[in-house]
Amino acid sequence: MRSFALLPIVLAAATSLNALAQDKVLNIYSARHYQTDEAMYENFTKTTGIKINRVDADDAGIVARLKAEGSASPADVILLVDAARMASADKDGLFLPIKSAKLDAAIPANLRADATKDGVTWTGFSTRARVIVYDPLRVKAADVATYEQLADPKLKGLLCTRSGSHPYNLSLFATVVERLGDAKGEAWLKGLVDNMARAPKGGDTDQIKAVASGECGVAISNTYYIARLVKSSKADEKEVMEKVKVVFPNQGTTGTHVNIAGAAVAKHAKNKDNAIAFMEYLASPYAQDYFANGNNEFAAAKGVKIENAALKAIGGDNFKAEQIPLGVVAKNMVKVQQMLDRVGFK
Repeated sequence: MRSFALLPIVLAAATSLNALAQDKVLNIYSARHYQTDEAMYENFTKTTGIKINRVDADDAGIVARLKAEGSASPADVILLVDAARMASADKDGLFLPIKSAKLDAAIPANLRADATKDGVTWTGFSTRARVIVYDPLRVKAADVATYEQLADPKLKGLLCTRSGSHPYNLSLFATVVERLGDAKGEAWLKGLVDNMARAPKGGDTDQIKAVASGECGVAISNTYYIARLVKSSKADEKEVMEKVKVVFPNQGTTGTHVNIAGAAVAKHAKNKDNAIAFMEYLASPYAQDYFANGNNEFAAAKGVKIENAALKAIGGDNFKAEQIPLGVVAKNMVKVQQMLDRVGFK
C-alpha cells in the first residue's frame, strides 16, 4: 500500500525534474550549415545555461520531417535560409506565432512575416542582396541598373540564371510582380526567358563564373556568393572577380531586393520560452556580427553595421534596400510559379 501511496509523489517529482531539464534545453532544426555559427550557439549556451541540440538538414528535409513528426516533434526553433521557404512552411502551419517586444524593436517589419493578433510566425535575422553581375567588356552598367532592364531586348542572348523555381529567384520574382502587377510582371519574366544565353542551370557561383568565362554577359546572384569569391585565395576565383562587375539594382527607384535567413518557433515547441529567448539572442549585436563576418551576410537588426571587408569591396551595406514586406512572398509564390510555367522559365 505504501508503494501505491508514494507513486503520485514520485511521478510529481519526476515531472518536476523533467520540466527543470526542459528549461535548460533547446532543440533546433537548422538549414544553416556554416561552421562560423558554432561559436554563436556556444555563446548562447554559455550566457543562458540552455543546452542546444541541433538537427542539420536542407530546407526541404526539415519541412518533411516536421510534417512527419506532427505534434510529437521535439523541434523548438526552425532555421531556414530564404523568405520563400519560410513563407511556404508558414503556409503549411508549421510555425507558432509569438510576441516579442525585443524582436519588434530590433528587426524591421518588412523582414518579418505579417503580424497577426496572435503574433509573428517568422523573423529574418540576416539578409543578402540579390544583385546583378555583368561583363564590363560586353555590357554597360547603365544597361543593367535595374531588374526591369534584364528583360530589355538589348540583352538578348546574354542572360544566365539558375532555375526560375529556385527559392532565391522565386523570392525576387514575387516582389517584382508585386511592384509591376500581374500582366507586366509576367511580361517581364517572358523577357528574361527571351534574353537567356542558355537554359537555367547551376547555382549562383556558376552564374558568376559563366559571366567571367564569356558564356554570358549578365547574371543574378546573392551577395554572399560574390563575397566568398572576393575572399578566395584560389587564383582562378580571384581571376573571376577581376573580370566581372557588380550592380546593386534599382538604387534610383525601389531599391535592391533583399532576402533573408530566418527563424521561427516550431508549432509544437516544448520549450517555447527558450525558443523565444534564442530568437531574441539572434537579433543581438553579438549574433548579428557573426552573421555578417562569418557567412558574408548583412545584419538584419536596426543600427548594426558590418565590418566585412569582402562585402565592403562590392558596395558594403550602404545601398538602398527594397522595402516591400517579404510576407508578400507567401501571397505571390504560387502565382509566380504558374507564370514561370507559362513563359517557359525552367
